[in-house]
Amino acid sequence: MYKSEDVGKGMRTHKNIELRADLVVAGGGMSGVCCAITAARAGIHVVLVTDRPVLGGNASSEVRLWILGATSHMGNNNRWCREGGVIDEILIENLYRNPQGNTLILDTILLDKVSQEENITLLLNTAVYTLKMKDETIVDSLTAFCSINGTIYTMAAPLFCDATGDGIVGFMAGAAFRMGAEGRSEFGEKLAPAEPTADLLGHSMYFYSKRTSHPIQYVPPSFALRDIAKIPRYRDFKVGEDGCRLWWIEYGGQLDTIYDAEKIKWELWRVIYGVWDYIKNSGKFPDTENLTLEWVGTIPGKRESRRLEGDYILRQSDIVDQRTFEDAVAYGGWAIDLHPAEGVYSSLPGCTQWHTKGIYQIPYRSLYSKNIQNLFMAGRIISATHVAHGSTRVMATCALTGQAVGMAATICTERQILPAGLAAQSVMDDLQKRLQRIGHYIPRVPLRDAENLVNDATISASSEYLLQSLPFDGPMIPLIYSAAQMLPVKDQIPAFTFQYEATEDCDLVVELRTSLQPYNHTPEYCLEKLHVSLKKGGGAATLRFTRHTDSVQYVYICFMKDQRIALRGTTLRLTGMLSLFNSFNKAVSNTGRQEPPVDVGIDNFEFWCPQRRPGGHNIAFHLETALHCFAPENIAGHSLRPVTAPNAWVACPQDPLPAIQMSWQAPQTIKRIRVFTDTDYDHPLESSLMGHPESRIPYCVRDYDILDENGLLLGQARDNYQSVNEFVFTEPVVTKMVRIECRHPESGAPAALLQVCCYCC
Repeated sequence: MYKSEDVGKGMRTHKNIELRADLVVAGGGMSGVCCAITAARAGIHVVLVTDRPVLGGNASSEVRLWILGATSHMGNNNRWCREGGVIDEILIENLYRNPQGNTLILDTILLDKVSQEENITLLLNTAVYTLKMKDETIVDSLTAFCSINGTIYTMAAPLFCDATGDGIVGFMAGAAFRMGAEGRSEFGEKLAPAEPTADLLGHSMYFYSKRTSHPIQYVPPSFALRDIAKIPRYRDFKVGEDGCRLWWIEYGGQLDTIYDAEKIKWELWRVIYGVWDYIKNSGKFPDTENLTLEWVGTIPGKRESRRLEGDYILRQSDIVDQRTFEDAVAYGGWAIDLHPAEGVYSSLPGCTQWHTKGIYQIPYRSLYSKNIQNLFMAGRIISATHVAHGSTRVMATCALTGQAVGMAATICTERQILPAGLAAQSVMDDLQKRLQRIGHYIPRVPLRDAENLVNDATISASSEYLLQSLPFDGPMIPLIYSAAQMLPVKDQIPAFTFQYEATEDCDLVVELRTSLQPYNHTPEYCLEKLHVSLKKGGGAATLRFTRHTDSVQYVYICFMKDQRIALRGTTLRLTGMLSLFNSFNKAVSNTGRQEPPVDVGIDNFEFWCPQRRPGGHNIAFHLETALHCFAPENIAGHSLRPVTAPNAWVACPQDPLPAIQMSWQAPQTIKRIRVFTDTDYDHPLESSLMGHPESRIPYCVRDYDILDENGLLLGQARDNYQSVNEFVFTEPVVTKMVRIECRHPESGAPAALLQVCCYCC
């Protein structure tokens, strides 16, 4: 419509739209996205506002960093620790649609997930720039401007979550925050500097190259860095590396990473275009004539700025000692990953990564402001020291904190309480339970779900895999590195027979190891050492251990490195069973053993890690006595994944129609059923760049039917690839029995279920 307006009538204002919700989430990175989806699915109304045109933050096509967390590229001792809940759903969806790791596809997946939630109002390209307070401790509303449609949005709610990465909402509201590195004495952190400093982790920017069919000339812009020798690591440049493998092109740690962000961006552009000039025009890189720049980031990936203070500040000792918190709602497992503040201009290594022996808990008290009563925080700005932030800042961990906040906000809305009030133990139990119900695993917090009708059922199955043998039908596994077979045991270790090939007569050293903490997976304590005489050629040998464990946990039968020997593997892939190798993974500072300097508060231990598929074969074996570790009753257990045992029902591979059945003495009224399948929580599922050899996890049951006592079909899954399936019935079902009939997902992976839950409402 044509409009003509007179001038001189005073200042005009933009269109203003007022929105009201139960929760306003500022920030559309992984923490904000997972927070909004979790809250919306739990039944409250959410406004999700972000200043970017797409969702995902550092994972989006604007930055292109892979999503990672406790799995750490499978380069540490954290087993089956991939983050659960919404972030797991996103990563599994990305694997299915996008195994090649195209970040543009990930953009669409995130937009798809959010847009499908009726309870979410999404505002893209909309920057929060001011807010209104009810009083000094209560936020009333946020105001944001969308430059695309020229509209000002006022967003009011009883609760707010700052997931902006820079703590923008908290800063404007007057929330207590920290910026820089605490001194060593404040929290007793031995990795901290002796005195407080303003040093931060810097920004990184990535680029991609592409090989063409013809020569490509490159003329650098005038602002490109000319003196490449200013970058001490310039000799490390490799033509085949691009994307986030160049994470060490970093700058800004000595500047203000908020107010100097544009200055930092320009310096990173100088470096990148200077690097490309060096690669193309220095003459030191043969076969680059046909290379061209495919993409260069336009906004940097930011690691650190403000950290808001909660009622508890997470610190180094909490991470290393794996402290137990009664209010644990999330976890981390990435290394304490600290970078020199000078970034790419430093002569020091690009990072120093110190791993822990297992995953650590994150308390709820670190997820809300200590002085702004209705403000949550999620993502890299949670309440943590600079040292602890070195681990908590990675995106999958950030996503877990967002999910915890989303569910906490739901409970606060239902009970009409403020975030701090939820910390009471009775309410905390409810929060932990609700999170676990959606697959959000919390380490060392057992699921106590009294409402789950399966707890009172008699559980049986058509078959059960008795762990007596893993078939001797796989490839030979040379002992280039020491190798270990994980074995879930309760007490005595049965006699263990393996097959081998040897280039000469030799003695093989075998150690029986455990972890000092049953819930960890670091083979650090040697129970017993055997010397086994092997004959040249091949054959079988039997190990008989006299020592036993004192608790239910995994033991590690460690075959020590000997290049004269190879062990027979198996093609069978089995839930909760892994072989490990004392090898190395330089991507996460894993050289086979962590040997920190003296008195830095970090443990010294070995790394024993699995291999990725299509490798990753278990060592084949036969046990004198079968282990009863895949029983049907495991589906009513208290853990969502393998920890001290597989915690799963696994059917016999020869069972033509594997089925598990829950029966009650009296009829039960059932409104919803949740089925938890095994999507291999040991696999990191990096979202970009690396790619994956499969689009579905081989362990995951794809097809199954849910039947009642009369054989009536209640629900079914076809071509399933997700970890959690929920079936909600329009009218409650009344039955004395629920039966789930499964199909084996693959010939080499028998059907397995981790958990089944039935609820009356």
